[in-house]
Amino acid sequence: MKLMIASDIHGSAYYCRKMLAAYEREQADRLLLLGDILYHGPRNDLPKEYNPKEVISLLNPMKQEILCVRGNCDTEVDQMVLEFPILADYCFLELNGCSIFASHGHHFNPQSLPMLKEGDILLNGHTHVPANRNMGTYTYMNPGSISIPKENSACGYMTYDGEFLWKDLDGNLLSI
Repeated sequence: MKLMIASDIHGSAYYCRKMLAAYEREQADRLLLLGDILYHGPRNDLPKEYNPKEVISLLNPMKQEILCVRGNCDTEVDQMVLEFPILADYCFLELNGCSIFASHGHHFNPQSLPMLKEGDILLNGHTHVPANRNMGTYTYMNPGSISIPKENSACGYMTYDGEFLWKDLDGNLLSI
């Protein structure tokens, strides 16, 4: 199964369209969203083409293909308009013998670890900074942000198809 992993759309219709074009180009089987779907949050500037209603209309038709965890900007009100579950604090995935604990990152992160076994992957969004770090007993990964990247990173995502790759929204490989 090929998985595309993205985080922190923050209501940007412009970047949501670019993300969905990348999803189609990647021919992934599932889109894993690591939270912060509709709202930009009080600490962030408005992203380009901030239009949560359009983001809703872009994502809902894909509800069978989306897996999602709750971000710190996602609420019960958002769940009322999105047709796929968004309120789980985490999900646990087994992919080709690889165990992945996926969450937004505001509760479970390298400073507040979940229940990980040696060799597991902790997959977060939240920081808006892509990461791939060996932490000794586990690996920490982050796709970065679709719409509001930080620390001079690109708007980007990850794919998994036997190996993890980081890409910008045009599909160019990133060195993380």
